[in-house]
Amino acid sequence: MSLETARRVLRIEAQAIQDVLARLDASFEKAVDLLFACKGRVVVSGMGKSGLIARKISATLSSTGTPSFFLHPAEALHGDLGMLARGDAMLAVSYGGETEELIRLLEAFKRLEMPLVTLTGKVQSTLAEASEVVLDVSVKEEACSLNLAPTASTTVAMAVGDALAVSLLERRNFRPDDFAALHPAGRLGKKLLRVEHLMHAGEALPRVSTETPMPDVFHEMSKKGLGMTTVLEPDGRLAGILTDGDLRRLMEKHRGATLEMTAGQCMTRGPQTIEPHLLASEALNLMEKRKITSIVVTDEAKGVLGVVHLHDLWTLELM
Repeated sequence: MSLETARRVLRIEAQAIQDVLARLDASFEKAVDLLFACKGRVVVSGMGKSGLIARKISATLSSTGTPSFFLHPAEALHGDLGMLARGDAMLAVSYGGETEELIRLLEAFKRLEMPLVTLTGKVQSTLAEASEVVLDVSVKEEACSLNLAPTASTTVAMAVGDALAVSLLERRNFRPDDFAALHPAGRLGKKLLRVEHLMHAGEALPRVSTETPMPDVFHEMSKKGLGMTTVLEPDGRLAGILTDGDLRRLMEKHRGATLEMTAGQCMTRGPQTIEPHLLASEALNLMEKRKITSIVVTDEAKGVLGVVHLHDLWTLELM
């Protein structure tokens, strides 16, 4: 029984989104133009369930490059109107379009010359008539078996809010770098960290010179614990690398003679390198493609800046 109910709910909500998709017209473009032209913040407001959707829309706008905040219309009537300023734009969410608290704010919007975009299911309502742009988010029926609880209507409003946010994101040419700057914490933020923020550098960087005896190379690799070491030219440029795998193959080939050799004689030349400004996700893709466990970070002159290890990047993927 519950499975049948779930399927019915999802069918109704999916159809409601298909219906609003078919109704999209020049009004949507006008809404994007208006919000994009906003010099201040996009203020999103609504009461009840519409208010919860408005909060989510505002959060999505803010995280994708459009400054925004949620204004509770009832609180606005008791002092929070001071949060508004000329240059802001208002995005109202009200299915019936007659939300009393929002209607009482219309005079304030007009006084501050704030353009109003409304998401509503009633395009002939008071809010719609007061708006510069009206987006029709009406639904034929709610998914609630009583056809009362906001379900399909809130789904459609949120989907249209997402469409606005993504359209504005593209209009602003919002890039992964910008997204990373706004998401410094959490799984997304960590995946968008730059290589320079993850690499083992300074004293944590394993490094030897081309003339370093192999016993000292073993010591450096063991001390730094990355299973490899960089091998540097006298001027600090990267000459090659030595890995645990290289050492095993050398010992099998040369036996004890390996201990009499230098890093320059044993190293692998021309190793894969990466630039410090690239994203951690790009480094992970490259390492998995090349089937390597570490990658050297270098500057334009091949000076060694650090080393990124595969395990560091896997940790980001799992968080």
